[in-house]
Amino acid sequence: MKQVLHQFLDRIEALQSEGDQYFPKGIFPAQRINPLIGYKRQDTTLFFSAITCFTLLSIKKNTQQDLWEQIDRICAGVVGNYPAFQNKDGLKTYNFWKTRPSLHFPNGHLFRHFEHFRIPDDVDDTAFVYLTSNPTHDELRWLKDKLSIHANGSKKWIRNTFPEYQSLKAYSTWFGKHMYIEFDVSVLSNLMYCILHYELPLSEHDSASLTYIRSVIETNRYIDAPFRCAHQYPRTPLIIYHVSRLIAGFDPEELKSVRDKLIADTVQLLSQTASPMDRVILAGSLIRLGVKTERVPVENFTTREFKGFYFFIAGLLTAYENPLVYRMSAHPLFHMHWICEAHCWALLAEYEVLWQSSLSR
Repeated sequence: MKQVLHQFLDRIEALQSEGDQYFPKGIFPAQRINPLIGYKRQDTTLFFSAITCFTLLSIKKNTQQDLWEQIDRICAGVVGNYPAFQNKDGLKTYNFWKTRPSLHFPNGHLFRHFEHFRIPDDVDDTAFVYLTSNPTHDELRWLKDKLSIHANGSKKWIRNTFPEYQSLKAYSTWFGKHMYIEFDVSVLSNLMYCILHYELPLSEHDSASLTYIRSVIETNRYIDAPFRCAHQYPRTPLIIYHVSRLIAGFDPEELKSVRDKLIADTVQLLSQTASPMDRVILAGSLIRLGVKTERVPVENFTTREFKGFYFFIAGLLTAYENPLVYRMSAHPLFHMHWICEAHCWALLAEYEVLWQSSLSR
């Protein structure tokens, strides 16, 4: 395990920027692409750096101590960039892109010129910042109140979801006074992970968020209509990865009833998929949930296995609540995919630690 993990961590650290025209020191290079139109741009985003840091910190305690210093060094480089992505008015929420000044769709030629595409802070990036830093009790309490202000029904009601969820008072993906309400099962899983990790007091919004997570699994919607369940993570393997991490970490009472279904669906999907990286996250999800699997030979992976794999998207039309436009929003032509090599290596490191831990059970 030591040798394989060392290789993965060395690759991750080697990819961390030393500071250049696109990526500040400590940030992991990422790109946004749309293969259908041949679009590719360097993207200076907080997202992949924060989640890579979170992934490494989450496996740290199950690695040998000689790797701890390297993990801490990598994460320190990431955390040093957080102020540049903090809310433009100094509040303790965080944005996908730099905020002062706003640098939305960086290094592009078109979208960065339009205010419409400047996005507000989001709960996903904010959750990962809080999970990889040391927020104070007052900051955590403030965040909980802030989340409630932007939850469904607090100021406005969600429209772009299944009718039965429109009155569900779950958290929205977005902060921002004028932003529409959106439910994303993976984003909610990340947010609930943060809330449960810090043992924050639970409210009707937490219960509603867990209800949404449970329901999209119960109804099979996360398989049949993943885009409608998760605009940012619109593939079933990605949803499984996020929900299984939440269940494995905290086993919320509201999700106990779907654990067996989630396992069975994951086993079935793993038996069918040919994507190397999907196999990694699906097999790792099963290991988290206590299921033994055949080993995925991650020690043999190269960047060839990363080709075609994307972890996160933006739907350019999801902001529109017109039903016709929303139906169009599911088409890949209107999707930007974000890719990050360093995060792929982090997923392999995570799998390796999960696999080795399963051998000792």
